[in-house]
Amino acid sequence: MNVTSENILLIGSVLLFVSIVAGKTSYKFGVPTLLFFLAVGMLAGSEGIGGIYFDDPKIAQFIGVISLNFILFSGGLDTNWSFVRPILWQGIVLSTAGVFITAMTLGLFVWAITDFSLYEGLLLGAIVSSTDAAAVFSMLRSKNLALKSKLRPTLELESGSNDPMAYVLTIVFLGLVLNPEQGLASAIPLFLKQMILGAAAGFAFGKLSASVINKIQLDFEGLYSVLVIALMFATFSATDFIGGNGFLAIYLCAVYLGNQELIHKKTILKMFDGLAWLMQIVLFLTLGLLVFPSHIVPVLGIGILISLFLIFVARPVSVFLALAPFRMKQRRRWYISWVGLRGAVPIVFATYPMLAGIEKADMIFNIVFFISLTSLLIQGTTLPIVAKWLHVALPAKAKMQAPVDIFLSESIKNRMEEIEIAEGMFAVGKKIVDLHFPINAIIAVVKRGDKYITPNGSTVIEANDVLLILFNDEKGMEKVRACLQGNNVPE
Repeated sequence: MNVTSENILLIGSVLLFVSIVAGKTSYKFGVPTLLFFLAVGMLAGSEGIGGIYFDDPKIAQFIGVISLNFILFSGGLDTNWSFVRPILWQGIVLSTAGVFITAMTLGLFVWAITDFSLYEGLLLGAIVSSTDAAAVFSMLRSKNLALKSKLRPTLELESGSNDPMAYVLTIVFLGLVLNPEQGLASAIPLFLKQMILGAAAGFAFGKLSASVINKIQLDFEGLYSVLVIALMFATFSATDFIGGNGFLAIYLCAVYLGNQELIHKKTILKMFDGLAWLMQIVLFLTLGLLVFPSHIVPVLGIGILISLFLIFVARPVSVFLALAPFRMKQRRRWYISWVGLRGAVPIVFATYPMLAGIEKADMIFNIVFFISLTSLLIQGTTLPIVAKWLHVALPAKAKMQAPVDIFLSESIKNRMEEIEIAEGMFAVGKKIVDLHFPINAIIAVVKRGDKYITPNGSTVIEANDVLLILFNDEKGMEKVRACLQGNNVPE
């Protein structure tokens, strides 16, 4: 089937609908939803029943980069700093040293058992060295899986922040495959430049974005979400332009924004949660269309060996070595080792060798696709079982809420009080978002003369306003009074 401008919307909508319906029933069979999206794409492809011919790695890579922007940004927005702070260093070490160890271990194995050169083997190892944010987020935030202690924030922080490291290693080893005479040491400046500039730009754009969102005055609530999308793409492209790692920058920018008081924050969070799911579906559908199943058959044997080595050797070795300096129970280390899900991100990275035109690019792509497929099948389907077996699972009723769920549930308070704003009070003329209310209290209604206003973060408090405050405890109310008076109260 040829895709034309007349039928592309019809084909796209049908594929989206089929993917969503298939994903709705996937957990009844214990199969990850994302695997169904990938399968729908393969079935619709040139060798499937749909017969849609798609063989353009450049377009697939472009769609992949756009999709990863939304997925990583949404994951960053949902990252609650109070959850992450206790396990910050574990997550950082896993997403840097852990990725490097995985890439080196697997790369040397590929070099030893195939006719790949050393740098080609390391390139393959780098491509599949990171865990997939889309796969990990969707699995761990499903209703079927709840974990003890700080396992889930550790896994989510790792998966959300380790793609930049894998990207840098992929670019480094791809450059060495193309120019092997340069040597590994020549890649160190590139690595440092990418990571340092990426981190600095991420925090800088986070601060700038928060200021823009809260100070700009837009007439429509929905435009704030559009504004955040513009800021997200600006962060990625500007960081990439100066030679930094754009993926790292947008993740850190989103983490910063997600932990700030923003106008219409609830709307922004809900919108990005939906867009992240849309981009996951689009990404997996596109990669499913790109693959030719007949090309995977010749690499099945070597693909199985590499997949099993990655799952049972390379990933555990990297986790245990990276977490060696930290105190953690062995069964938790084993579970982190098992949640080494590979998904769409390695397949996107595998398009880079194809566009560079290296000799074994097609073979690398097909092996990477097979690795992602087996990872989702073997690891993705057994996460709840392994969690129970290792005694790291929680009962369903004790399941920890996702950060976005916590934020959305914070509006439920159990006490109420009215406060009249007198002339000369600090709050007069201030936006609500600038008052820095405590998280356990909200302004439900503002009475202004004979009118009742439903406020949002951009609402400006005026003299003689009567605020209806909802709060949980007296301590929260004391903080509210202090905020209205302009007094700083220690947290």
